Amino acid sequence: MSSVKLPLKLHLLFSLDYFLTKACRRSNGTVNRRLHNLFDLKTSPSKTPRKGVSTSDTIINSSTNLWFRLYTPHSTNNEEKRNLPIIIYFHGGGFAFFSASSIVYDIWCRRLSNELQAVIVSVNYRLAPEHKFPSQYEDGFEALKFLDENFDRLSINANSGLCFLAGDSAGGNLAHHVSVKAGELTFSKLKIIGLIAIQPFFGGEERTEADFLHSKAPIMTLHFTDWYWKMFLPDGSDRDHPAANVFGHKSCTDISQVEFPETLLLTGGFDMLKNWQRRSFLDTLCL
Repeated sequence: MSSVKLPLKLHLLFSLDYFLTKACRRSNGTVNRRLHNLFDLKTSPSKTPRKGVSTSDTIINSSTNLWFRLYTPHSTNNEEKRNLPIIIYFHGGGFAFFSASSIVYDIWCRRLSNELQAVIVSVNYRLAPEHKFPSQYEDGFEALKFLDENFDRLSINANSGLCFLAGDSAGGNLAHHVSVKAGELTFSKLKIIGLIAIQPFFGGEERTEADFLHSKAPIMTLHFTDWYWKMFLPDGSDRDHPAANVFGHKSCTDISQVEFPETLLLTGGFDMLKNWQRRSFLDTLCL
């Protein structure tokens, strides 16, 4: 593979992220939280619109620190607001890093809300390895039920019939599994019509062509992906666990029996997991 050509500024940012995050990952599968918090800058919600979007935080479950940040665009009138789509978003970070208040995700969700003219619900879920599988999936589904049961009380200016689940990396994996669970139930308010999976964190025991071609791509390496799975999955599990290999031989979910939403899959050209992402997407089409 030819070397990845990136603008100097982007290359420096990727390199900085790589080394800082690497420093926080311990070989025993734990995370140096104190160190990571030094550079994982947080931002507070703002009722005063910034970049055309106002934000507010809502607690779902204080005992598990489950809450969400609501992003509402302000460039539309009241009638248009009632017809805005709502995107329930799960942040990335290998199930181990970042939060809904991390400045990188606050900027990203604010931009999505403004440019897509959509209400964004960015969910803050528990992190591994302190909380392993299935804690994150439980949090994601609890957030979904909370929104459905309290939609009118929360006065969310959006159309509950135009609901999407979305996420990047580990958040894309989380959005997928929450979509599967949600497809087994009928909600009173929310109607989930789409899944937006941005480079979802899927995998398996098999080493694919992309694993080797892009094993030294910016930010993520083969060694790091293995570390993330080890600290997230239950002790004694391998990468064919259904959480990682979503349509593998160990998966017990028959997705053809649930109401699974239409899916938009976004892959990266240098993402070593792109073979797993495409394979999972094709498996969905075949059902």
